[in-house]
Amino acid sequence: MSRNMFSLVPLPPFRLDLTVWALRRRPDNAMDRWDGQTYRRALLLPIGLVDVAVTQVETTETPRLQVSVKGQPLGPDVEAAVASALERLLGLRIDLAAFYQCFARQGQMGQLARHFRGMKPPRFNTVFQSVINAIVSQQVTRTLGIRLLNRLTVTYGVAIREGDAAVHAFPRPEDLAELCPADLRQVGFSQQKGRAMIELAKSITEGDLDLEVLAELPDEEAVQRLRGLRGVGPWTAEYVLLRGLGRTHVFPGGVAGARHNLQRWLHLATPLDDVAARRILERWHPYGGLIYFHLLLDRLAEAGFLRPVSSQLQTSGANSIDFPDALFRRGRTDGT
Repeated sequence: MSRNMFSLVPLPPFRLDLTVWALRRRPDNAMDRWDGQTYRRALLLPIGLVDVAVTQVETTETPRLQVSVKGQPLGPDVEAAVASALERLLGLRIDLAAFYQCFARQGQMGQLARHFRGMKPPRFNTVFQSVINAIVSQQVTRTLGIRLLNRLTVTYGVAIREGDAAVHAFPRPEDLAELCPADLRQVGFSQQKGRAMIELAKSITEGDLDLEVLAELPDEEAVQRLRGLRGVGPWTAEYVLLRGLGRTHVFPGGVAGARHNLQRWLHLATPLDDVAARRILERWHPYGGLIYFHLLLDRLAEAGFLRPVSSQLQTSGANSIDFPDALFRRGRTDGT
């Protein structure tokens, strides 16, 4: 193995491809790069800026990841920092044995769990990034939201260069704190969203706010703290609980696309509001967030973003999707 490479062993089962798609959500995502075999991400860590490449080299049931690092010499501190970031981003240490055991006895939801076996619930690598993602995604399609995040990252994120190419890490609070809403307006954000993002960044850089301490709070208190921030309502707070704090019992029912995916999968004729969605999901507590991610993958498969392969490759370490053709119905993916 090269001196700039090391291995990680996720808790099985694990599928890198499924997990990366649950993280990136759209093929337009320029931060979470995926070529069908390798996941790449620029990360600005306490040890410095690195560009990380991850490939799965063993099977779903005996997974092993090969990780390469550029930008910093690979010593023990760099390896530990990169491993910690990837464990959070890709959910490598999350044990889903109880989830699979529960859903083995289910009908429709059991089918989802079997089709997407090996997906681990991903998280953004900071709570700050999850709040920015949620604010950007308000009242726009998911595709537009991803493109706006790309612009924000390319414009204000720190770059790592290799030859003529450059990739950017997601902006830090200090990268946004001294901007004015007019700056973000040029990138495509409304005055209201720009103000909320800058105010959030400035509160962190000035020491008035530490979003990471939310991990120590119960759901209700964390939501209350989040709703005290400009631009954060109840659905945004729930989204942050799931994607920023990794609380996989939380289904973001305030997200219309999430409710629509649930309604569609259960073949319900009547659209679901937040209350109805929560009532339905009570039978599957505490797995609401895992259901959200599985429904997201089903929607992406329907849109044709996930590539089918022969079943033999499922056990050979290949990182492509193996589903019945019936899962590949074309459709809209806005709102996932």
